[in-house]
Amino acid sequence: MRKIHRSDSALGLVSTISFPAIVGTADMMVKSAEVTLVGYEKIGGGHCTAIVRGNIADVRLAVEEGAKTAAQFGQLVSKLVIARPMPNLESVFPIGSHLVEIAQQQRGYSKLSNSSIGLLETRGFPALVGSADAMLKSANVQLASYEKIGAGLCTVIIRGSVANVAVAIEAGMAEAERIGQLHAVMVIPRILEDLENTLPIASIWLEKPETLPMLMPKQKERVALPELEKSIAPLKIQKERQIDLEL
Repeated sequence: MRKIHRSDSALGLVSTISFPAIVGTADMMVKSAEVTLVGYEKIGGGHCTAIVRGNIADVRLAVEEGAKTAAQFGQLVSKLVIARPMPNLESVFPIGSHLVEIAQQQRGYSKLSNSSIGLLETRGFPALVGSADAMLKSANVQLASYEKIGAGLCTVIIRGSVANVAVAIEAGMAEAERIGQLHAVMVIPRILEDLENTLPIASIWLEKPETLPMLMPKQKERVALPELEKSIAPLKIQKERQIDLEL
């Protein structure tokens, strides 16, 4: 992560009303400029905000490209660039760059890394579960996790090759529309590390770093008291004989 001086730093925020849309927006932001994706803020009602950090010029470019992407999906709510944010602002709101490092340390290694992702959002949980089942049965993909953002909107996230993800998403869309309401879809063929680190992953796919066994000091063998008395007795007899001889 490049060190940024506060005099040249900025925060960029783009808001949508769909989780697949905000992931696609975030993907465009990190691919269009040298910025760090801090994460997402979900405030309910389907509103999601992607937050990036970098120098002022890069953040402005990233926000403009992200907003264009969100508008293409018909999901843009608002955008904002804050130049030279005060330290207190970053420490209180969930936008400090140190949060990224903490998340990476706590998360562990994902078995599903380095794969394409597909996101399918429905309004209603039955449609989500039905579409997930259809996707898993239609192509060689793995169900990574799901995300809820309020207003009845929930997103299922799958991973696999580009071709398999595309086939699975098609099947999931048809099933979601049959059961309930399809809200949004997104396929990202080449996922960057910044985006990877901010996506939800179910715990079953995470490999925690192995902890080394703790070496305990070897305990000395303790002699039971009766055994100790037996071992001392011959020494006492020998000592008494030596005294008798000296006399």
